[in-house]
Amino acid sequence: MATTHEDLLNRLRQRDPDTLRAVADAHARPLYRGARAMGFSTEDADELVQDVFVTFMGTLDRFEGRSQIRTWLFGILHHKAMERRRDLAAEARHDPIDEQFESQFDEHGRWRSAPLGPDRLAASAQLARAIRECLEGVPGLQRQAFVLRETQQLDTADVCKILDCTVTHMGVLLHRARARLRECLQSKGWGSAS
Repeated sequence: MATTHEDLLNRLRQRDPDTLRAVADAHARPLYRGARAMGFSTEDADELVQDVFVTFMGTLDRFEGRSQIRTWLFGILHHKAMERRRDLAAEARHDPIDEQFESQFDEHGRWRSAPLGPDRLAASAQLARAIRECLEGVPGLQRQAFVLRETQQLDTADVCKILDCTVTHMGVLLHRARARLRECLQSKGWGSAS
């Protein structure tokens, strides 16, 4: 039995799962190719196609059937693409990195504090990597105490609550963690052994 356009519209308006799946199967790939052809990345194209179908589902009751479903879907894609481009343009205008960059300078355009030179920056990155490696060798509870207190800068009382230990025990854990870190860093050539 042939399906008329009106039958298809009625099944869509009733949200018939098989009909909806058939429409999605028939149009998802062309919509995706259309979004890619508009210059969107694979991720953005996937999101746009999903947005198209969500909007389609929400507007089915207004779809009068004067155009083909494909035409309706591509019209939605066109509007969603324009919205996405407006959103991206607005994000670009309000990029927080600009504010962060500008905050590095005073009102005369001079550095508030000079950035590290390349040699110091490289040494800093190497030291950070060495600390991470050494920290992996510190036993669990000592490492947790060290990270919570020194890295996360939590108060001693908070660290004690988290680790369920006394202030004295936490002091011992921190002392042992620092000693292990110092020893490990010295073995890697950071700091003096004296």
